[in-house]
Amino acid sequence: MEIVKFFQTGGPFMYPILIVLALGVAIAVERFLYISKTERGTKKLWAQLVSHLKASDYANAKSVTGTLSSPLALVLNYGFARQGANGNRDDIESAMEEGMMEVMPALEQRTHYLATFANIATLLGLLGTIIGLIQAFTAVAAADPAEKADLLSASISVAMNTTAFGLMAAIPLILIHSYLATKTARLVDNLEMAAVKCLNLMTKD
Repeated sequence: MEIVKFFQTGGPFMYPILIVLALGVAIAVERFLYISKTERGTKKLWAQLVSHLKASDYANAKSVTGTLSSPLALVLNYGFARQGANGNRDDIESAMEEGMMEVMPALEQRTHYLATFANIATLLGLLGTIIGLIQAFTAVAAADPAEKADLLSASISVAMNTTAFGLMAAIPLILIHSYLATKTARLVDNLEMAAVKCLNLMTKD
C-alpha cells in the first residue's frame, strides 16, 4: 500500500510523529467524551432543579445536587451551603464563584496538550527532513558523478516525507484543539448561566 510505503521511506522520525499523533487522538477522544457527558448532565440536572427552585423548595434541590459530583452540582452546593448559613446574595454569589474556580481545572485539563503536540509533530517533521537532507548530501558527495542527480532527488523525496507526515499530524490536532476549546468555553458559559439563574431564584425575595 502507498501509505505503508510512504511511512517506511520516511525514516526513523516517522515513529515519534506517529506516537505524538496517537497521544493527541487519545486525549481528544477522552476530552470529547468528558465534555459531552458533562453537557448532558448539566442540562438534565438543571431541568430537575428548576421546579424546586421556583417553588423555593431548597431542601429537595439540595437533595438532588447533594448526591451528584457533576460540575454544576458542585457549584450549586457551594451556594446552597452558604444560603443555609443565612448568607446574603453577595455571600452566595462568592460561594458559587469559588465552586466555579474548583471545577474549571477539570473542564480544561489536557486540552492544551493538543496544541503542544501539533507543534511537536511539525518540528519533528522538519527535524527529520533536515537530518535526511544532511545524510543525502553526505551520500551524494561520495557517489559517482553520473548518479548524483538521481540519488539526490530520490533522497530529498524521502526526506520530505517526514515534513509531510508532521503536517498531516499537526493540522488535525490544531483543528481538534480549536473545536474542544470552543466546546469547553460553551460549557463553562452554560454553567455560569445556570449558577446565575439559580442565584436569582434563590434570592428573588
